[in-house]
Amino acid sequence: MTKFIYAAAGAFVAIFASAGASSAEDLVFTLTNKTKGTLERFYTSPVGVGDWEEDVFGEDVLGPGESIKVTIGDGRDVCKYDMRFEFTEDSGFEDLEDSQNLCAMGSYTIHQ
Repeated sequence: MTKFIYAAAGAFVAIFASAGASSAEDLVFTLTNKTKGTLERFYTSPVGVGDWEEDVFGEDVLGPGESIKVTIGDGRDVCKYDMRFEFTEDSGFEDLEDSQNLCAMGSYTIHQ
């Protein structure tokens, strides 16, 4: 899991911010999986961008009850991001999508 955290922190990743990320600062947040399914892929992109950015997780996954710290260091001056959460096939969950102002949040929890 440590490898994942460093990869996620080093890569341009997903969303959420500590207060005050208004001038192209990295967005940092904690992502928590409070479902009974395994989160296999996690995509983000600024609202209005037509395509998803790279999968934040790469080859890693986020199991039920697990949390990770995510950093988006994409250099953009935006706070509103679209997110897509994809679960493993055997989880039995539908994929989820959401949009949030991540500059106003320090964490995001997936419930289902």
